[in-house]
Amino acid sequence: MVGKDSLKNKIIFVLLLMTVLAFVLIPFVTMLSSSFKPDREQTQLPPTIIPDNPTVEHYQGVLNPDVFPFLNYFKNSLIVAFLSAGIGVVISIFGSYSFARLEYTGRSVIQRGVLMVYMFGGVLLVIPLFQMISKLGLFDTRTSLVITYIVQTLPVSLYMLGNYFRTIPESIEEAAIIDGCSRLEVIYRIVLPLSAPAIVSVFIYAFMIAWNEYLFASVFINSSSLRTLPLGLNQLFYTQHYVWGRMMAASVLTAIPVIILFLSVERFITGGLTFGGVKE
Repeated sequence: MVGKDSLKNKIIFVLLLMTVLAFVLIPFVTMLSSSFKPDREQTQLPPTIIPDNPTVEHYQGVLNPDVFPFLNYFKNSLIVAFLSAGIGVVISIFGSYSFARLEYTGRSVIQRGVLMVYMFGGVLLVIPLFQMISKLGLFDTRTSLVITYIVQTLPVSLYMLGNYFRTIPESIEEAAIIDGCSRLEVIYRIVLPLSAPAIVSVFIYAFMIAWNEYLFASVFINSSSLRTLPLGLNQLFYTQHYVWGRMMAASVLTAIPVIILFLSVERFITGGLTFGGVKE
């Protein structure tokens, strides 16, 4: 009876897993397939997954500056995403460490206040942030997006890193301090190496938010030369060059950096670098 129940549970688990994978993969497979289909195959019935006559004309059109300035939008998104994610991670490391390890007046109030900010939706922050950005003279600049995305991702980043820092045994840090290390040296020599999986996860989270964000970019950016990819893809719908296959090709190219980022840092996420940190 136990064996039958175990087999039944495994079958149910596999079916659920396959269902989830289908929901995740089918849209991506459809997007990839459509990007290689000629225009006449886009609406044919029944639809096909593998194109009958695959073509790369849609990718050539997307990468043609005379048709669509994809590379310029790509550059803008890359700069904004990396700067906001990188600066946000640095701020989060020091802020989270202070929440997790240091004792000072008002620490709990500040910590709760940071989390309360995350309770407000992004739409509610558009007008206050727009007024601040305008008064600082940063409207229609990449800097305005970097500041906005840092503000948007910082609460969750602080929360994630703070919880991870608390899992690091204090005995390791105390031993380093006894050996003559300062707090900054403890963070650099001890905390950062042991927290690599969490730091990478926070960086990916912040990068993806900045990479895919549309609302704030549509409000703060006016110049065509400063548009990010989400703004550029939206504009592609309203131009004379609008082609469904071209939209899918642009979407595939937009997803590539995130895929590469995940693949390149996967070992840090799954490495579990804190294992064995304290000698038994």
